[in-house]
Amino acid sequence: MNGEPQPSTYRPDTQIARIADWIADPVRAADFPDTKLRFRNDRWDGAVGLDSVSDEDWLRHFGRFEPLPDNLRKPLALRYHGHQFRNYNPDIGDGRGFLFAQLRDGADRLLDLGTKGSGQTPYSRFGDGRLTLKGAVREVLATEMLEALGVHTSKTFSVIETGEALDRNDEPSPTRSAVMVRLSHGHIRIGSFQRLAALGEEDHLAALVDYALRNYPGPPPPDNAPGRDLPPAQLLHLVVERLADLAASYVAAGFVHGVLNTDNMNVSGESFDYGPWRWLPRWDAGFTAAYFDHSGLYAFGRQAEAIHWNCAQLAIALRPICEAPPLVAALERFQELFTHHLARRFAWRLGVADAGAEQATELVTTGESAMVATGMQPDAFFHAARTGRLAKGEDTAAFRAALGESHPQGDGHPYWHDEEPQSMLIEEVEAIWSHIDHDDDWGPLYDKVAALRRMGDAHGPAPVQAGQAKVSIATGVA
Repeated sequence: MNGEPQPSTYRPDTQIARIADWIADPVRAADFPDTKLRFRNDRWDGAVGLDSVSDEDWLRHFGRFEPLPDNLRKPLALRYHGHQFRNYNPDIGDGRGFLFAQLRDGADRLLDLGTKGSGQTPYSRFGDGRLTLKGAVREVLATEMLEALGVHTSKTFSVIETGEALDRNDEPSPTRSAVMVRLSHGHIRIGSFQRLAALGEEDHLAALVDYALRNYPGPPPPDNAPGRDLPPAQLLHLVVERLADLAASYVAAGFVHGVLNTDNMNVSGESFDYGPWRWLPRWDAGFTAAYFDHSGLYAFGRQAEAIHWNCAQLAIALRPICEAPPLVAALERFQELFTHHLARRFAWRLGVADAGAEQATELVTTGESAMVATGMQPDAFFHAARTGRLAKGEDTAAFRAALGESHPQGDGHPYWHDEEPQSMLIEEVEAIWSHIDHDDDWGPLYDKVAALRRMGDAHGPAPVQAGQAKVSIATGVA
C-alpha cells in the first residue's frame, strides 16, 4: 500500500521544547469515566516504535495520557490565530486537543502525536473540549481513504471511547464520546505565524521560521528566485510547493475537505483535521462538504484557490521579517505547480506511470470532461478507466484517445478484478456508523479499513510528496 511505513525503534525527540514557552501552554487531559480501545493503527504504530505497547498500556498513554518515556512531561496546547472563512479570528488555538509527544519514524521524520477530544484548554472558549465517537469514526475513514489514494495525510493513530454522553447540534444527542490521537508531520500552522505577526513578536516569528526549516526540510527555491537565501522566502517556497501538491491530491482523489481555514493549513504540507468532509458523488466543481459553507468558498472546484489564498496569508505574516519581492515570487509559482502536480497525480491514479507532461495534462482535461458528461461517480470512473471497462461512446471518446494504450489492464493485483471499486460516499459512512451506534458492531468499520488498505496496495507507491527532503537533524546533511 503506497509504500509500507518503515519500522523503527521508539525514538523520542521533543524539538517543540525549544520554542514551547512562546508557542504553547501546558495543559492537563480530561479525566474520562471510561476508556475502551476502539481503533489502534497497526500499520503505523511500528513506524514510531510503539507496536510492542500492550493494549493496557495503550489505554494509559492514549486514554489517560500518562507521558511516554523521555517525552513531553505535560501536553501542550498550541497557540495560533487564523482566517476562518476569510474572517480573521485571534481567539483560537488548540481548543479540544494538544500536542502529546514528538518522536521520529523509520524514515527519520519528526512526527507529532496530537489529540482531539482530550478536554478543555485555555482556547476552548465555550466548548466542552470533547469529541463525539462518530467524529472519530469519520476521521478513521477519511484518513484511511486518503492514504490509499496517495494523499499526504495525518494518520488516525488511536480511538478510545470515553464513556460520556455529549450534546451536539449537528447529530442526534446525547451521543457517545471519544478521544482520538493523530500521528502527524507537525502541527505548525499558517495561523501560528499569523499570531506572532499580529502580536508584533518578530524575533519569535524568525525563530519559528527556523524551527520549520529545521524540522520540515525541503529543496531550495529555484536558482532564479529572488532572495532565495532568505529563510522566510525559503519557507514560503516550500509551503507553496507542498500545498499546491496537496490541493492537486484532493482533486485527483475527488475529495472535499470542507474547512480550509488558515488554522487548518500545516506548513509541512500535510492534510489534517477532518470535520465535514465528503467524496464526490459526481464530478461537480460546485459541490460543498460543509452545510454552513453557504457561499461555496471551499467547494470542490475552489480548493486550489482557497489554499493559494492561505499561502498569501502566510506571506503577509512573514512580511515583518522579509521584503515583499521574494515572497511574491514564491506565491506566483502556485498555479503552475498545482497544474503540474494535478497532472502527475491524475496519471498515477489511472496507472499511467510513463505519461509525459503533455499526455498527463490531456488526461486531466478530457477525464474531467468525460466524468461531467457521463455523470459517473469518480471512483467508478477511475476504476473503469484503469481496468479497460470504460464504456465506449461520444462522452468518453476524447479521454480514451488521450489514454491510448497506456492503461495497465490486469496490472497484477486482484483488486483490479473487483466489479466495483472502493469508495467513501456519505451513505456508506452513515451505514458504518449506524452499525456502531445501534448494535455496537465494529466489524463493518474494520472491514472497510482492510478493504481500503487493499485498494492502496493495488495502486502501488504513491507519488512523491512535493517540497519534502530527508535531512538529518543532527548533521544537516541530506
